[in-house]
Order: sequence, then structure tokens, then C-alpha cells
Amino acid sequence: MSPLSLMPYLWFSTCCIVTAGIRTAQFTVHCGCSWLLCADVVCENSIKKVVKEVEEIVGDKGLNCLINNAGINVVASLEEVTAETMLTIYETNTVAQLMVTKAFLPLLRKAAQLSTGMGCHRAAIINMSSLAASMQLVQANEMFLKVYPYRIAKTALNMITRCLAADLKSDGILCISLHPGWLQTDMGGNMAPMQVQEAIPGILSVMDRLGEKENGSFLDWQGETLPW
Repeated sequence: MSPLSLMPYLWFSTCCIVTAGIRTAQFTVHCGCSWLLCADVVCENSIKKVVKEVEEIVGDKGLNCLINNAGINVVASLEEVTAETMLTIYETNTVAQLMVTKAFLPLLRKAAQLSTGMGCHRAAIINMSSLAASMQLVQANEMFLKVYPYRIAKTALNMITRCLAADLKSDGILCISLHPGWLQTDMGGNMAPMQVQEAIPGILSVMDRLGEKENGSFLDWQGETLPW
């Protein structure tokens, strides 16, 4: 069960299917209060299409919470990293997050106008970051030295969080970076210490407690503040 004090009446999830190297963004699945929309976050037209779909459903109520969770990773040490790999990871893990946020801003602002305070109950942007992004913990996390593109892109994402938090504060829109933990996903692999379902309650609990003092912060899935 979700620990959220205010359960959302609508959930939107997006995904991008890649078959034989071809990216697909052409389907919509609806079940009760949940919607699964196909989106390619590095495609401007795909982002616009999803925003339009969401807008048609939420109407004047807007969007209360945007979770930027898209991400890719390529193992690349100092000896292996290339400019092409850096740009590919940066496009998806950093640039796309900003472009998606920019596209959804009108809906977030609509929601923000209908409430007060700061938090997911009003309007919030959650950027899924990583402990690997911490510049202060570089030496403490040597295992991340083999993922130059990923950790650098996530560090840049943290700067986006800080910029958005400052820029959108007057609109009542909160923004944080959140480290969800090392999870057993396609990217996290089987060596990760936690399964996704173990982290979800903690993540939702952190989101539920967010307020003005957390705006612009870097937190983990247990609510602990992480060093930049």
C-alpha cells in the first residue's frame, strides 16, 4: 500500500519501446485511474504528443507531480569513454529531463494555482538522480569510476534541479533531486542490493513529506540529505 496521505486520482506512466533498434511511441493503455503512455523523451514531437494527451485528461486541474525517471547507462571508464557516448547519455539523462519539464510546465502551473504551500499536493518536479552524481563522494564511490558519462550527466541533472527550484519557487512549484537507491532494474542489474518494490514505499513517503524547506534539495529514498 502507498503511504501517501493524498492519493492521486490519476496516474500517468510513460515508456519507450525499442524493437530491432526502432523506437516506438505510438500506444496508449488505460486501466481505471492509471494511464500508460508511450513517449520518447529525446524526441520533441513525442514529448508534445504526451503533454497533449495528459492535458486532454486532466483539463484545468493540471498536473501535480512530474517524475523525471528516464535514464540510460553505458559502462565507460576513462580509457573507454568517447565523445559520442558522453553526448548520448547527456541527451537522455540531462537534456531530455529539462525539455520534458519545460513541456509540462503549463500543466504544473495550472495545478499550482489551485493550492497553497509547496509539495506534491500542489505542484512538484522530482528528478531521479543518483548517489553517483555527488561530487563530494567521488573518492568514496570508486565503483562509479567506470561510468563516466552516467555520473557526469546526473551531476548536471542536479544543477537543473537547483535552477528549477530557484526559478519556479515564485510559482509554488517544488523541485528536488532524488536518489532512489541501487535497484534491481534492467540498468541496475542483479547485483543491486534492493528490489524495486522495496524502495517504492520509502520514495513515496519522502515525496509525501516534501515542503518548502526541501525545495532544491538532494535526497535519498529514505529522506536523508545527500552531499552535492
